[in-house]
Amino acid sequence: MPDETTVFQAPSVHREIWGHTPEGQEVALYTLRNARGLSVQVSAFGAVLVSIRTPDRQGKLEDIVLGHHHLKPYLDRSTAQFFGATIGRYGNRIARGTFTLEGQTHHLTCNNGENALHGGPRGFDQVLWEGAGFVSEQGVGVKLSHLSKDGEEGYPGNLQVHLTCTLTDLDELHIEYHARTDRTTVLNLTNHSFFNLSGNARADILSHELTVYADRYTPTDAGLIPTGELCEVVGTPFDFRSPRAIGERIDQDHPDLLIAGGYDHNFVLRGSGLRHAATLFDPFSGRVLETFTTEPGLQVYSGNFLDGSVTGKNGRRYEKHLAVCLETQHFPDSPNQPHFPSTRLQPHETYHSKTIYAFKQRPLNL
Repeated sequence: MPDETTVFQAPSVHREIWGHTPEGQEVALYTLRNARGLSVQVSAFGAVLVSIRTPDRQGKLEDIVLGHHHLKPYLDRSTAQFFGATIGRYGNRIARGTFTLEGQTHHLTCNNGENALHGGPRGFDQVLWEGAGFVSEQGVGVKLSHLSKDGEEGYPGNLQVHLTCTLTDLDELHIEYHARTDRTTVLNLTNHSFFNLSGNARADILSHELTVYADRYTPTDAGLIPTGELCEVVGTPFDFRSPRAIGERIDQDHPDLLIAGGYDHNFVLRGSGLRHAATLFDPFSGRVLETFTTEPGLQVYSGNFLDGSVTGKNGRRYEKHLAVCLETQHFPDSPNQPHFPSTRLQPHETYHSKTIYAFKQRPLNL
């Protein structure tokens, strides 16, 4: 039986009209395919990673992210659930939806109890981006851009954001963000893909083995807002410095796990610059996902709030722990935590962030 990963072909970008917004705007879907057959689909609505098809150890290509086959469910947050979405202006939570910049207090639209989450009710996952496909020496990809106007969801400044997704022939997906503002603001962009390396979400992720290159994490209060502490992972269920199954300690009687119903925590990554943040491995399929980033933190979310109320691809009901998110980011609530790495962006600066997802396989004997 031939290994599909060895069938080389010309890399390509295919653009199609996927549907329309409620306002009647056309929504483009871009399919990126590299020389080895690995493919990624990106929607201009929400800058969503709709699918990522990678080979298992037998060469069988299958989808490794949760989501939907059609546009309509992404137009409604209740069914979109941030599956694969680009998150902005601020990934994760800001306490009580307020922060102060240059002596002025800004009030955000709260959408997570008393807190603001993932940019508010109409964050970057709920807007139509402008896009264009490309082929370059680095790979095939799509460039997306969006202008977030001053005052949207309470954030200051007209913010111009550019996002580039590039699929290389090394089976890597490069996600790169650039942004400029005309007024001091805060910014924390990330991608919210829900990964399941079993392929087509045939099993949960509790047996997936996770390694996170972090010695500390940020514990939270009952509202999942960081307390401000940077706690050592040693001796806790948050110690993923060596590979551990996600489900091995997820039900332990630890206050941070009990609050979140599993993992939903920011890890303080070692070092700086583009470096290895995490490795995810599914022993049954042999698929490996390695994550590299320039960001200081990694939010590990074990799909605790998936409750079966959303039916996704192939009629699969999305239940608790069916996926894990590896969100490269600055820390939650950083605008209110001055000792956390700053998320402030000023008019003379250019925001830049890069994340790489590298897709690999391991044979049975490793």
